[in-house]
Amino acid sequence: MANVAIRKLALAGRLGGSATVRLTTAPAASRVALRAPAESLAALSSALGLSVPTTPKTSSRAGARSALWIGPDEWLVIDEAGADLMAALSGAGTLHSATDVSHRNVAIIVSGPGAEATLSAGCPQDLSLSSFPVGAASRTVFSKAEIVLFRTEEDAFRVECWRSFSDYVFGLLNEASHDAGH
Repeated sequence: MANVAIRKLALAGRLGGSATVRLTTAPAASRVALRAPAESLAALSSALGLSVPTTPKTSSRAGARSALWIGPDEWLVIDEAGADLMAALSGAGTLHSATDVSHRNVAIIVSGPGAEATLSAGCPQDLSLSSFPVGAASRTVFSKAEIVLFRTEEDAFRVECWRSFSDYVFGLLNEASHDAGH
């Protein structure tokens, strides 16, 4: 019988938070870093089954799939159902660059009435609901780690970070969540 290595998911089983904040590791998802010129967006939107956003700090969603605006010609596409995004994009028939980053990233869900305060402890952006509404998305930093921040509900955020920074980010979020509870 052959030995089979089983990859342990980053942050597997980790839970954290406080009385006002819950930290959970999001289930595995498919992710693609997408780059494309404006004239390719209609075909890419059709291939993905959602409208690729063109306004800074916005996102679009269809079912379990989200496209987050990251830069003038850059998006992070996340499919929480694990669909093959590379296959969907391969048939777009238009100029674009797509890189599967599913195994590079880990997502941490920060939720509860203290979620905004928890993230504000390490993120320099104004995360108030008026400045960063539901559906807002941005590449930013949390302390010294680059993250992609996505507000999914009034009191819930998805924090995408590189796997190699996930312990650091989770630990800081956990510490900040306790401060947010006071």
